[in-house]
Amino acid sequence: MPNVYSYAEQFTQFLAQKYAKELTSYDLQTSNPQVQFINARTIKLPRLTLSGYKDHTRGGSYNTGTLSNDWEPKVLAHDRDIEYIIDPMDIDETNLAVSVANIQRVFEEEHAIPEKDSYRYSKLYSELNTYKAANIVSGTPTANNILSLFDTAMENMDNAGVPSEGRILYVTPTINRLLKTADGIQRQISVQGGSSAINRSVHNIDDVKIQVVPAARMKTSYDFTDGCVAATGAKQMHFILVHPSAVVCRDKYAYIKLFTPGSDSRTADNYIYQNRCYGDLFILQRKADGVQIYKET
Repeated sequence: MPNVYSYAEQFTQFLAQKYAKELTSYDLQTSNPQVQFINARTIKLPRLTLSGYKDHTRGGSYNTGTLSNDWEPKVLAHDRDIEYIIDPMDIDETNLAVSVANIQRVFEEEHAIPEKDSYRYSKLYSELNTYKAANIVSGTPTANNILSLFDTAMENMDNAGVPSEGRILYVTPTINRLLKTADGIQRQISVQGGSSAINRSVHNIDDVKIQVVPAARMKTSYDFTDGCVAATGAKQMHFILVHPSAVVCRDKYAYIKLFTPGSDSRTADNYIYQNRCYGDLFILQRKADGVQIYKET
C-alpha cells in the first residue's frame, strides 16, 4: 500500500505531534560496564560457588574448601528495524513536513524511545517472575500505604544484602503524585525573598533516586508485532525498585542510514531511510533480589 501524506496548502513548517518523553531507562544501560556483547549473540557470564569457613583446629592443618564454576547464558533477542521510502516530491509538496529530519525525530520520540523503555521494564518483570517471583507484589497503592510498600521493598533488599547506595525507584506519574501526598512525609515549604514559586518536586526518597516513567511504558508485557503496544491482559506496574548492579542492559548494534535518490538500485529517485536497533536486558540470576516490583492486582 503506498504511503499517504497530507499535502501542505500553506507555507508552514509546523509539525504537530504528540508529546514524547525522553528515555527513562538510561541508568540501566550503564550498569555492569565490564559486560560487553561483542561478536556473539549468546554471552556466558562466569559464576563461582565457594564453600564457607569451618572451625579451625590449632596445631592442625587447614580445612579444605570446595569451589566450582558455571556459566549463566544470556541470549540477545530484541532485534528491530524499519524502512521508509520517501518520494522527493512528497517532501517538497508537504512543505518539508515529510523531510528526513522530521521522520527521524518523530520516529525516535514516538516509537524508538518509548519501545526501548517498554521492552526493558517488561523484561525486568518477566525475568524477575522467572528467577524470584516472590519479589513481585500486587495491590492497590494509596497515599496511606505507599510509604509502607516502599519500606517493605527496601527492607527486602536490605535483608538480601543489596547495596543501599545506588538504588533507583521507577514510578508511574500516579505513584509520584502519591509520594508527594503520602501520609507520614514531613514537608517544609519556605518562600523567601518575595518569590511566589513553590517547588513540590520529589527527586529522591531515603537517598533513593526517583525516576518518573509514563504509565504506558510500565506494563508487564507488550505486543511487538507492529510497533509496541500493551499485550492483552498486561498489568500495570506501579513501581520498580532496582539496584543497577543486578542488571545487564546493552544496545549491541545500532544502524541509521539514509539512501539518497540514485545512490542505490532500489532507490530510483526516492530517499530510503533505514533504522535498526539490536540489544537486550537481563537480570543476573544470583542478584535477582536487587529488583522489587509492585503491580496492580
